[in-house]
Amino acid sequence: MHPLAAAGSSVSGGFWIYLAIFALVMLGWAGIPGIGATVLGAATAAASQGRLNIAAVLVIAIIAVEAGGMADYSVGIRWGRALLSRPGPLLARRQRMLTAGEAMYVKWGRLAVFFTPCMISGIARMRYSQFVVWNLLAGAIYVISVGFTVYGAGKVTTGQHDPVSVGSLVVGIAVGVAAFLLGRRYHRRRKARRAGAPGGRGAATPAAADEEN
Repeated sequence: MHPLAAAGSSVSGGFWIYLAIFALVMLGWAGIPGIGATVLGAATAAASQGRLNIAAVLVIAIIAVEAGGMADYSVGIRWGRALLSRPGPLLARRQRMLTAGEAMYVKWGRLAVFFTPCMISGIARMRYSQFVVWNLLAGAIYVISVGFTVYGAGKVTTGQHDPVSVGSLVVGIAVGVAAFLLGRRYHRRRKARRAGAPGGRGAATPAAADEEN
């Protein structure tokens, strides 16, 4: 059993387990690969078995992704380009990430927040006020989609086929699908606007991506 699943012997799970969830999810959203998804999945699976409170897990995780994203954005806007371009191990990989991230902002605009590390948002000079809103939106969609899906799946696979467990699974999947469809619609509308603008597709730059609607 995962440590997060075993840590809480009651529904509340105790203060420290929730603090650990917050800290680890925040670190994951701040740029440490894999840790956020692992902890969120483990915590919601534990909640499905009554070891943690699902509402508390989801609220804490949403706050954590916002805090972690803001921290990574701040690093990106101040030192991000220098850090990714600094000679040393994995330089080629870091430069590819920088190039790909900036290309994503040119292509997708604000929607790139959903697909790139938050540091790239800072490097691309996305306005802070806009980043706060879009990072919160991206984080909330991610947490709700993953959280409800894992929570519902955890209940269903252990034989708890009640309306709440099935509904949670359906809601989690539906949120993910809806986000994908709305994102695709946003991209198509943005692409059409850019195609009709003076200068065509090449007119936008990463620094100006946040100026577009």
